[in-house]
Amino acid sequence: MKLSDYIAQFLVGQRVKHVFVVTGGCIVHVVDSVAKTGKITYIPVQHEQAGAMAADAYARVTGNLGVALTTSGPGATNLLTGVCCAYYDSVPTLFITGQVPSSQLKQDTGSRQIGFQETDVVSIFRSVTKYAVLVSDPTRIRYELEKAVYLARSGRPGPVLVDVCDDVQRAQIDPDALESFSPPHEEPALGGLQRQIDQALELMAHATRPVLILGWGVALAGTIDQAKQLVDRLRFPVAPTWGGMWYLPYDHPCMIGSFGVSSERAGNFAVQNSDLIIALGTRLDTHETGPRLNTFARGAKKIVVDIDPAELNKYARYGMHVDVPICADLRDVFRLLLPRIDGVQRQDLRGWFARIADWKQRYPICLPEYHAQQGSINAYVFMDALAKEAADDEVVVTDAGGNLTWTMQAFRVKANQRLFSAFNHSPMGYSLPAAMGAALAAGKQVVCIIGDGGLQMNIQELSTLVHHRLPLKIFVINNHGYGIQRQTLDTWLESRYHAIDAGSGVADPNYVKIAEAYGLRTESIGHHGELREKIRKVLDSQGPLLCNVEVAPDQKIEPKLVFGKPIEDLAPLLDREELRRNMLVEVLEK
Repeated sequence: MKLSDYIAQFLVGQRVKHVFVVTGGCIVHVVDSVAKTGKITYIPVQHEQAGAMAADAYARVTGNLGVALTTSGPGATNLLTGVCCAYYDSVPTLFITGQVPSSQLKQDTGSRQIGFQETDVVSIFRSVTKYAVLVSDPTRIRYELEKAVYLARSGRPGPVLVDVCDDVQRAQIDPDALESFSPPHEEPALGGLQRQIDQALELMAHATRPVLILGWGVALAGTIDQAKQLVDRLRFPVAPTWGGMWYLPYDHPCMIGSFGVSSERAGNFAVQNSDLIIALGTRLDTHETGPRLNTFARGAKKIVVDIDPAELNKYARYGMHVDVPICADLRDVFRLLLPRIDGVQRQDLRGWFARIADWKQRYPICLPEYHAQQGSINAYVFMDALAKEAADDEVVVTDAGGNLTWTMQAFRVKANQRLFSAFNHSPMGYSLPAAMGAALAAGKQVVCIIGDGGLQMNIQELSTLVHHRLPLKIFVINNHGYGIQRQTLDTWLESRYHAIDAGSGVADPNYVKIAEAYGLRTESIGHHGELREKIRKVLDSQGPLLCNVEVAPDQKIEPKLVFGKPIEDLAPLLDREELRRNMLVEVLEK
């Protein structure tokens, strides 16, 4: 059997239906073998970075492996940004790269390069993958593929890379004679976990101002349904991270809204004034806590569940005490926790919910005066309108910078919608190829939100989606430059603008004309009077379409914490006695 055929059949065995490809001399054999299976569709993209991002999103939507194939040298190195997205967001992905023939490897010669386009891919990718390996011996292919996929899916998931020499791909092998990989068998220490859950339940029973935080790890563990059960039975206020914003609809009675350096004030007020934080499946990164972890919910007891011990160990180093750190798989936690929730005597939380409701009413994201804006679209008004018009089961992929923040602040998620981005690496240009991967994974229309600057990073993929007729609706939030950097320069450099817009050297092309040149249908929205009608027209249209949304260049992100300031600047701690009195008054009024 030809070894490249073995790789293709291995992918079939992993239930992979699509792979993303940029072909080249050292990967042609694998691509050919994939095509011969008749069970996997290869999607040629225009840039390997886009292929990696599409594979990342494909994995997020399917819950299965995302796969990208590229050739050696620049083909492999171009994957790097997309691989980082999968690594920092813990997305199970497999990248198979071609390498020069084994006889042309530089090995320990000291030479920079022997084979044409030879690059030490493994060394480059080792720090941003769970596993990276070079296969220069045909007999190792089964072992390395099985090991890589096991590591991609197990524990805290993530990307893996298998670099396969060209001559190895062409080799003849006997599949039955190949060494297999045997995963380690480790029984979870459920006795210790049970004791920690006992401690957690004791804290829950006495909490008067609790907040339940749900992170992206809930989805990675496949425990969204269990998390919803916990919410419905525990009835604690919920503040999701951006990665978990789609678990509950925005109008769920327990939903506060998100929290962090550029999130809603109600969420920040609740978190900062809580007396108990229960964080499930989140590493509580600095976008959520602010840069000074010792000021995050500083009056609260903290229960944190994370499968990665390194994430739990970091808190002490940065000055945050965790009362019950639980290093475990969320599936095990829910299995032990849910049967005991109903037996916990909880405090009366009506006053706490009333206080949160008051904050939500007093501090809306989309202010009434935004609707009166003339001459351009207010980003918050646009996101509010798009959320109202989007289908109940819409998949929405947003990008980076300003458009990411406006989306996460103002897009009100409905019950069966999906909303995501590459939240931690957050490169400009992610959402276009990611939306392509999501559309193939979901088999339906996907909404792509992207900035004008981000679109330029992967604009070549407009040809990919047109060629494959992918049902993407692309909304370009066009503020004619790098708006979030404008706000940064206003804060730090006395509004000295450099390299952010046409006036300071950044090209500002006509994106409608570019899209039409790619054969894409287009639409434009220039003022609020046509907003809802044109959004509806775009969403109801067939096939791919790009809609240019004219946003004022000086559009701000509000609220947003100034870099380096503690999160309490967005949500000052209230006087505890005042908080107690106010809640008592609210309860009595009810």
